[in-house]
Amino acid sequence: MSGALRMPAETAPQDRVWMAFPTSGYSLGDTAEEAEEARATWSAVAHAVADFAPVTMIVDPDDVRDARRWLSVAVEIVEAPLDDAWMRDIGPTFVHREDGTVAAVDWVFNGWGQQEWAHWDHDARIAAEVAREAGVPRIGSLMVNEGGGFHVDGLGTVLVTETVQRDPQRNAGWSRADVEAELARTIGAEHAVWLPRGLTRDSERYGTRGHVDIVATFPSPGRVLVHDQRDASHPDHAVSDEIRTTLAEAVDVRGESLELVPLPAPSTLRDDEGWVDWSYVNHLVVNGGVVACAFDDPHDAEAAAVLREAYPGRDVVGVDARPLFARGGGIHCITQQQPSAMTAG
Repeated sequence: MSGALRMPAETAPQDRVWMAFPTSGYSLGDTAEEAEEARATWSAVAHAVADFAPVTMIVDPDDVRDARRWLSVAVEIVEAPLDDAWMRDIGPTFVHREDGTVAAVDWVFNGWGQQEWAHWDHDARIAAEVAREAGVPRIGSLMVNEGGGFHVDGLGTVLVTETVQRDPQRNAGWSRADVEAELARTIGAEHAVWLPRGLTRDSERYGTRGHVDIVATFPSPGRVLVHDQRDASHPDHAVSDEIRTTLAEAVDVRGESLELVPLPAPSTLRDDEGWVDWSYVNHLVVNGGVVACAFDDPHDAEAAAVLREAYPGRDVVGVDARPLFARGGGIHCITQQQPSAMTAG
């Protein structure tokens, strides 16, 4: 296998986007109505993505009939056993090898830190399955990690959180240096920016304990879109301040300060379960487009304008993400991009 590995920026050209269809589990819901809502939402995201790039949907064999009922012929279906449907976390992280070809990093997945409500016997094998289907080499890792737990700028900078990679239920005893060494080996991250935590709801029972992909992301090197909770009554107001302070004091792999671009939190503060962690940060960048979270919220238009400025030349398409966040995530969480191979010269 050729030498160094590097995860490209999410803005790099893509061959495909991978997803997983909701199966019997937490994401599907407890009632027939909730199950249909989940299928409809995952399918709406898939069809929005398919306007920009090919989509392959992993479907549990028991759910193929439902998947074919909801998905158009634009979405390829591949059968494999599933526990849940968060492809960003259960799937591989695609990287470039030194010769420009693509490989897939297979992290250890243990149900977001061995959560008592999670099952992961099948999901722990999905990254290897996707690598096989994609026809690319698999790069194994002994680190428990999920794709939603880090963001890269494509130059060697990575955003991570203390509460994910150093979670005792994920990587007990791992130091920052241990995590950074493995990220350097697998995704070419030469400089890590450690955020202290994630959003409040995401730190509770059904959360990930702090995924960065609802907190901050790089739209381009040197710039960071940051979740901006402006309402002081929401506990994430203080979290936003803490994250901004950390990023304002940080530099990237080039030693340059980061330009922070606030991305407003939705004006909605609570749902039936408590404080929401709705976030426009959790979008998918895809060839020629951005598939963005919408919430039927007064801040939807402002967020879309920020995204259009951050990703010039790309169409910003909103999909109602409320059913996703009710189940624990957003559009970025249910998708995983496969970058194109780099051509010589």
